[in-house]
Amino acid sequence: MARDYYGILGVRRDADGNEIKRAYRKLARELHPDVNPDEQAQHRFKEVTAAYEVLSDPQKRKIVDMGGDPLENAAAGGGGMRDPFAGFGLGDIMDAFFGSAAGGQRGPRSRVQPGSDALIRLRLTLEECLTGVSRELTVDTAILCELCRGSGCAEGTSPEVCETCGGRGEIQAVQRSFLGQVVTARPCPVCRGVGEVIPDPCRQCAGDGRVRSRRTIVAKVPPGVADGMRVRLSGQGEVGPGGGPAGDLYVEVEELQHSTFERAGADLHCTLRIPMTTAALGAVVPLETLDGVEELDLEPGTQHSTELVMSGRGMPKLRQSGRVDGRGDLHIHVDVEIPTRLDARQTELLRELATLRGEDEGGLAVTNGKSGGLFSRLRSHRGR
Repeated sequence: MARDYYGILGVRRDADGNEIKRAYRKLARELHPDVNPDEQAQHRFKEVTAAYEVLSDPQKRKIVDMGGDPLENAAAGGGGMRDPFAGFGLGDIMDAFFGSAAGGQRGPRSRVQPGSDALIRLRLTLEECLTGVSRELTVDTAILCELCRGSGCAEGTSPEVCETCGGRGEIQAVQRSFLGQVVTARPCPVCRGVGEVIPDPCRQCAGDGRVRSRRTIVAKVPPGVADGMRVRLSGQGEVGPGGGPAGDLYVEVEELQHSTFERAGADLHCTLRIPMTTAALGAVVPLETLDGVEELDLEPGTQHSTELVMSGRGMPKLRQSGRVDGRGDLHIHVDVEIPTRLDARQTELLRELATLRGEDEGGLAVTNGKSGGLFSRLRSHRGR
């Protein structure tokens, strides 16, 4: 029984060639194995492809209109329904209808290309991150060839049209199918897609339009930078092929560890160790900050792990705009040192003090934990 090729494509029996092509084009987009890997879709794709092959051929279509099947013999010969698009991808099929993916001939690409970005790391101390610095950096990048000024040609010469591709920058290959000619294109291997060649290259850059060179630049790092931050120096990166515009140079900050302060964003933290007598009696102690030595007033009875805050003694708050909006705080964590070795006189004095304060063995108190002591913390931990 003859197959209904019109029904397979979903067109009327009096449809013209353009209608048949549009119907197949729509179905091919939906059913091609590159788009739809389902087995039923692949079988359906073969059916609509065969239907288009028949109905786009006037002689085969005439056989269908007379009630015959022009592919019946091929199917009966043991080969089954052949895939007329074997070896072609969806892109090749679409090119047959629409031209290349770039809208017809892509044409040669420019030999002048933008340069890539470059990265250099800069180690800074915490003090340098506080104030910002201007630092001379030695970088090794591609720069514009001064001899040819980026043209890549020797003096008095100029590029010539590539004879292999005729200046198109691509080589086209033509394959015939029932649709007609299927044209595929690839970059020209001689000119690499540029469409022109340099017969007499510059002796300094060998036709690239750029050379590598070591140079010194000044990097200005703003106050408040932190570890991992990058400062962008526009146009200081690699010059592109053919003397193309240079990329950017990024200076990445590597902040060195400080011996006293630990940084948390714009805030600084440090530990102040004091003897128990100072904690009990209080004192005014000198404290070394990033701004110099300042006096810190410790109240009598200062407890272990007390946190004191000095406002505005942290790091600058650097915004994304590059502006500084105030400074963070300095957090001082008090560590009360308990003596572990006492001589006889010191032991006697402490025992006397304990007796006077009722803190000898008889004066110890055990709480119910409601005040947040050790046992309440243990109870809370067990209840988790």
